[in-house]
Amino acid sequence: MSHLKVLPIVLALSSAALAQDTTPAMNTGDTAWMLISAALVLLMTPGLAFFYGGLTRAQSVLNTMMMSVVSMGLVALLWTVVGYTLAFGTGGNAFIGGLTHLGLNGLSGQLTGTVPSYVFAAFQAMFAIIAVALISGAVVERMRFGAFVYFGALWSVLIYAPLAHWVWNADGWLFKAGALDFAGGTVIHISAGISALVAAFVLGPRLGHPKNAHVPHNVPLVLLGAGLLWFGWTGFNAGSALAANQTAALAFITTLIAPAAAMITWLGWESSGNGKPTAVGAATGLVVGLVAITPACAFVTPLASILVGVLGASASYWAVQFKHRLGADDSLDVFACHGVAGMVGAVLTGALAFTTGSGKAWGPQMLTQIISVLASLVWAGVGSFLLLKLVGLITPLRITAGQEISGIDLSAHREQGYSERETSLGAPVLLGGD
Repeated sequence: MSHLKVLPIVLALSSAALAQDTTPAMNTGDTAWMLISAALVLLMTPGLAFFYGGLTRAQSVLNTMMMSVVSMGLVALLWTVVGYTLAFGTGGNAFIGGLTHLGLNGLSGQLTGTVPSYVFAAFQAMFAIIAVALISGAVVERMRFGAFVYFGALWSVLIYAPLAHWVWNADGWLFKAGALDFAGGTVIHISAGISALVAAFVLGPRLGHPKNAHVPHNVPLVLLGAGLLWFGWTGFNAGSALAANQTAALAFITTLIAPAAAMITWLGWESSGNGKPTAVGAATGLVVGLVAITPACAFVTPLASILVGVLGASASYWAVQFKHRLGADDSLDVFACHGVAGMVGAVLTGALAFTTGSGKAWGPQMLTQIISVLASLVWAGVGSFLLLKLVGLITPLRITAGQEISGIDLSAHREQGYSERETSLGAPVLLGGD
């Protein structure tokens, strides 16, 4: 199949799938692939828990991981009851889906493309789950667990579901405008990245920031988490083809290449001058590459995916170096790694795609991509600010100073990840001054 034929087929398949058209027969091969892909994406959230957990202090590791774990239960239920229909329900408009599928009503026996609609709903649920979990990285070690649960619930229904409708539903205004986002650059990474930055602003910095450096307490956990994320991301991207076909194959290979290029690029930046390549840098670089290629994975050649990885990693690396200029304590660099890389990937999708499939020239497609990025930033950023303020009226957003110093695990969960001796090793390091 020629490269020029890939994108129109992807768009045609997406249009059919998101409009909930039924096909004469289910394809068992496509169904098997989508079941596997959904399971792969589900594994990404525990992978994220390990990744984030290793980056925090020992006395906060359980709380950090629990914010990812609770997202799995919370969002799965909300997606079933109302999230799916707001994103993909029929009878809606350009901004929100109809209520035809409340509680997944009407999906029994139906097909989305060539797979059962229940499978499609489950696959999309995994995306909604990890989007909420990603935000937690900006607020670890200081946000009350209950406040995060309230915020995550509201964000999933009121921010994520409408944005998914805009981009991936055939009725959505960004879909109709021709915005390209194959697997979630705008819907997941840009929205989660800007929401994380806003949350960091609203909560304020950790005690002693930036004088006290909260160094990663367990680098092997970080590497384990990154490996699980890369493994699961193959289903995240290639599964978005909704079929076991050439489009899935292209998405799969670019999901191998771009993170590899990004990892090497990140290590190169770290090693420049008198620096040293670090394990945390390798893990961060490959995750950034995964983020950058996500919107473009089925729209660019394997060779072009190298460029996506290199530019995504470079932009995110320097965003991390200058993050202090933002004035927010984004604890685990969610905005720099997901927001920035997501924006780079979204724009490069327009620049490097084989063809827009809609007759658009390069310039208009780039403009459409930029509009989709700005729309995601404004919708998720402003919406997150309002939701955090609302949650703050219900319950305090931050733990107490004493709880923050001693670590949030015991106060929030009555558990510790390690013994007292091991936990003491994760105390913050004083960089200078009294």
